[in-house]
Formats: sequence, C-alpha cells, structure tokens
Amino acid sequence: MRESSNPVFRSLPKGQGGYAQFGTGAAGYGAQAVQADPYVTQYPDQQQTGVSRPLTIDDVVTKTGVTLAVVTVVGVISYFLVSQNTALMMPFVLIGALGGLAMVLIATFGRKQDNPAIVLSYAALEGLFLGAASFLFANLVSTGGPGMIAQAIFGTVGVFVGMLVVYKTGAIRVTPKFTRMMVAALFGVVAIALLNFVLAMFGVGGGEGFGLRSGGPLAIIFSLVCIGLAAFMFLIDFDQADQLIRAGAPSKAAWGVALGLTVTLVWLYLEILRLLSYFNSD
Repeated sequence: MRESSNPVFRSLPKGQGGYAQFGTGAAGYGAQAVQADPYVTQYPDQQQTGVSRPLTIDDVVTKTGVTLAVVTVVGVISYFLVSQNTALMMPFVLIGALGGLAMVLIATFGRKQDNPAIVLSYAALEGLFLGAASFLFANLVSTGGPGMIAQAIFGTVGVFVGMLVVYKTGAIRVTPKFTRMMVAALFGVVAIALLNFVLAMFGVGGGEGFGLRSGGPLAIIFSLVCIGLAAFMFLIDFDQADQLIRAGAPSKAAWGVALGLTVTLVWLYLEILRLLSYFNSD
C-alpha cells in the first residue's frame, strides 16, 4: 500500500501488500478485487463471531460526516461565544490548536486512528479553534465579516468536491511517483513555514520573517501554494481510503479515514480564510 502525504494515513500499520492487520488487499490505482477473501483469511473467527465486518464507502461517508458535524457545531458555538466576549478568543485558539495537535499525535504515534473517542475529541477541539480563529480573521485581521467565512466554507467544499471528481474520473493518477512528489512538497512547505515563524519570533523582517504571512504578494503566493498542495493531498487520501476498502479493513478503520480527511479539510479552510483576509484587510 502506498503511503499518503497525510501523516494520519501514513501511520496506519502496513503489511505486505495491504493494511497490516486487515489482510493483504490489492494496492494501487485500478487494482483488481482481492483474491479469495483476505479478511476471512486474516481474521478466520470474526465472521463467525460478528466482531467486525469489512469497511465500506458508507462507513467512510458516515464517520466523516459525524466528525465534520462535531467540528461545525462546536465551531459555531465557539464563534458565538467569542463574538460575545473577545477575551475568550486567545484561550479558545490555544486550547483548540494545541489540544487538536495532541489528539492527532496520540492517534498517529499511538496507532489509535480508529478510536472514535480520540477522533471526536479532535473534532471538538478543532471546532473550538476554528470558531475563534474564524472570528479573528474575519473581524480583527480583516473586515470581511461573516460573509468572508461563508466564502471560505464554500471554497473548501468546492475544492473537496472538485478533487473527488478528479479522483473518480481518473483525470490524475495517484502513482508512487506522484505521492513522493506531494510528500516532498509537504515537508518543504512545513519547513519553510516553521523557519518563517522562528525568524518572525526573533524580529527578522520587522517581525514578519520572510513575509509569508504579512499579506503581501509573497504571502498570497504562499497561501495559494498551500491551498494547491492541500487539494492534491485529497487525491492521495481518497486513494488510501479506497485501498483500505479493497484490502478488507474492518469498518472501524473509517474513523481513521475521517480523521485524516478532517485534518486536510481544516488546513484547506484555514488557508482559504487567510487568503481571503489578505484581500479584505484595510
């Protein structure tokens, strides 16, 4: 199974040709159906006991929908509370961002991607962060207001649906070479962003580092690069989810897929919101 550029998917345990604990499914774009029934071969007693069943696309859609619903509900509540008391903004941002990061790290390195409690805790914390961050970008950093938030949401949904169509039609093939290129680009963007943050902390460039977040032309280009990279990550993540289904992964693996997709969606939304804030600033 190819590795995804999404760290949540990349840490899923892998064996020879498939999802390590879930069978030896066919890997790769356009792979044929799994020979015999690897799920029964790997778990001979599970169909008898009914402990688990193979992952389906319905499982992925349902779990992803539930996760995004939690993010949305908590995000709306967070936005409302911050709009009533702006003193809550920074605590919500810090608790949500750091707590969400902690949940992702626990899920990734603790091999607990399929734990619904961890996934939904991440969703709640990320909603807390996004609500406060949305208020910050829409009302303090810029003058875009709620309308700008709506534009960012529609933009995020549009990119997601567009890339899903691209994947389903095979317009862009997810090959090992493509995956390696995306992973390299991801690490490059993260490294540059971290370096920019460190330089800004030390007052370089008037406290703006390279100017990647200053709102100038370079910042706009950097945000566009991030948006493009997040969009292409969807292709790899869709392919990874498809491979899990082909490999006969247990239905609970849908929570890991939901977590991975949500991480990418959150990043995409923030980058679109940040980009819009540049055009709506005074």
